[in-house]
Amino acid sequence: MPIYEYECQFCNHKFQLLQGFNEPPPKVCPNCGKEGGVRKLISPTMFELKGTGWYVTDYKDSGKSKVESSVSADKKDDTKSAKTETKEEKSA
Repeated sequence: MPIYEYECQFCNHKFQLLQGFNEPPPKVCPNCGKEGGVRKLISPTMFELKGTGWYVTDYKDSGKSKVESSVSADKKDDTKSAKTETKEEKSA
């Protein structure tokens, strides 16, 4: 059963009710007791995707931007070529 949020237009009291889909909305404010001033509010939901299989945990890059990734790849290539040159110098 969903929880609905209501507000009294007379005293500005906000309250929540656990109601079924078919139940009528309240007519009387539980705070001031006036009838006819209660209206339903639209509230943001508390919805969060947790666990594996979601973009944040599985498919996102490891925190590096594309520029950082390409720079680190260039450094690896430079290191490999330096090692190759050192081996060729030792064999000569």
